[in-house]
Amino acid sequence: MKQKFYHQKHSGNRRFPRKIQSASKADLLAAIASVEVIKKEHKTDENIIPVEKKFEDFSLSSVLLENIQNKGYERPTPIQQDGIPAIQSGQDVIGIANTGTGKTAAFLIPLVDSIYKNKMQKVLIIAPTRELAVQINDELKSFARKMGILSVLCIGGMSLGRQKGELKQHPHFVIGTPGRIKDLIGERALNLSQFTHVVLDETDRMVDIGFIADIKYFISLLPQRRQSLFFSATVGPKVKEILGTFVHSPITISVKKEEHIENIHQDIITVENGYRKIDKLHDLLASEGFEKVIIFGRTKWGMQKLTNELVHRGFKAGVIHGNKNQNQRQRVLQQFKNDEIQILLATDVASRGLDIPDVTHVINYDMPASMEDYTHRIGRTGRAEKKGIALTFVE
Repeated sequence: MKQKFYHQKHSGNRRFPRKIQSASKADLLAAIASVEVIKKEHKTDENIIPVEKKFEDFSLSSVLLENIQNKGYERPTPIQQDGIPAIQSGQDVIGIANTGTGKTAAFLIPLVDSIYKNKMQKVLIIAPTRELAVQINDELKSFARKMGILSVLCIGGMSLGRQKGELKQHPHFVIGTPGRIKDLIGERALNLSQFTHVVLDETDRMVDIGFIADIKYFISLLPQRRQSLFFSATVGPKVKEILGTFVHSPITISVKKEEHIENIHQDIITVENGYRKIDKLHDLLASEGFEKVIIFGRTKWGMQKLTNELVHRGFKAGVIHGNKNQNQRQRVLQQFKNDEIQILLATDVASRGLDIPDVTHVINYDMPASMEDYTHRIGRTGRAEKKGIALTFVE
């Protein structure tokens, strides 16, 4: 069945208004129409040809270079090209970058190399969500293969006792979320004064979801002599509060993109009278090209109910939300990454930090609460310079 779209094209880098006040087509169209073009943060002389480095240019250990090659990495991304040597120099670094720019590898590669060459060092990485922490830990393991480097994942939804036991093995990397890190400090299982390198990843997100007091507390417990690495997509007033006490004489690297909007084709899906929303979604998902789809909704209950209905209709679908434990969420994410399921349904817990390749479509089944949420949701497609499609249902 051919779909009838109310269509609005977008091109270039855009900044969206912060709030969507109503779930009406008119309001969403007005919000999209009022975007203003952002000037690029860095302008380059068109006559200057940028120097392209290779990973071999960074004096990395041979085993790490082999692991990088095995991951299929051919050349550094811009943030890796600038970030790796800056971190190798031992200086503090502020990285302004979105997910999908290669920032995780930008800090992991030099840190893995440093630990491999001196295993008396320790690294603490703090991330806003369990999913992002798991993703960082998985990346670390692939970079650190056959290097004798230990890591512990410290996140909620998993056994606190087990994590306490793993911390007694003196891991080189501790990767966790603020809530569980605070728990482990309270249990006297984690001593932040032992860490020589500290990474705050997606700091703006941690501030958004209420962790600013915890981050300030963690900073107060860190040793004065340390390397501090700070990554954030935006640097608002509250984030600047953290920066003032966290980094010292930092190098700032900015490869900020406005969530790859230029790679994402955006459409409105109108639900007309007499046509059920679920039926229109069914027809879309059965159409050609909907190969790997993320559907976002407002509530845990609503997304679970929708998943059950789609599975009943014969679709391969799975859901992640706050009522799922960590193992359940990771199992569904892995199935989606491995193409064992076609559709991933989620609440906004998954709209940031997930880096899943080749997502063809993002569908906003329920309207997002703000334009910032909208931008983060649709940023799950159109990654790594590929094209993606974002569709938003309007009733």
